[in-house]
Amino acid sequence: MVLTTPLVVPAIKRHTATVIVAHGLGDSGAGWIFLAENWRRRSKFGEVKFVFPSAPMIPITCNGRMRMPGWYDIISLTDIAGREEDEAGITQSRDYFHSLIDAEIANGIPADRVVIGGFSQGGAISLLSGVTYKSQLGGIFGLSCYLLLQKKLKDMTPAETPNENTPIFMGHGDSDQVVAYKYGKASADALTELGYKVDFRTYENLIHSADPEEIDHLEAYLNQQIPPLGENNTSL
Repeated sequence: MVLTTPLVVPAIKRHTATVIVAHGLGDSGAGWIFLAENWRRRSKFGEVKFVFPSAPMIPITCNGRMRMPGWYDIISLTDIAGREEDEAGITQSRDYFHSLIDAEIANGIPADRVVIGGFSQGGAISLLSGVTYKSQLGGIFGLSCYLLLQKKLKDMTPAETPNENTPIFMGHGDSDQVVAYKYGKASADALTELGYKVDFRTYENLIHSADPEEIDHLEAYLNQQIPPLGENNTSL
């Protein structure tokens, strides 16, 4: 898997938390940097470093094997839970996101101050990477996405399920024409049945995109999960 160096928006104060954001199919890390720029303009999350990785160019089966940025191959956009999945590609990308989290921890950021999330395919790989990580994270979010490898998730998760109590934020438009709303809702239900704490939000008339209200809800979620510690706090 050939990967470029992720785009990084550094903290403007003392770095106490990191948010890793995964883009959707055919996009790049630059496509989601607006999140950090928006919050910076409004003086939000000054202690947070934002990381925006970009997926490698791979052939995508459901798009006629056309090569485009993707975290894994997609065989079909239907029957999310029962369809054939690119397990090798999914696992490889999961390992990559785990390595990004590992790097933040090695640089002194506690696991419970690291959040991973994303949109569409990036949200799907973030959910999987988050719930299967070896330590409890600060947060996990997925927008307009679905749960990967549902039948194997238990076997992929550490025995102590360190992220069972990590609040998971999911948002999905009820008019999504790419990842049907029912798949997002069913994925949230599946995580809930496995014991995870999921806050699933529905956005009326929203197609396959992010919504300003949804971004506001994500902002509130991040404020809750990785609140500022302040310059004088020595807990890190």
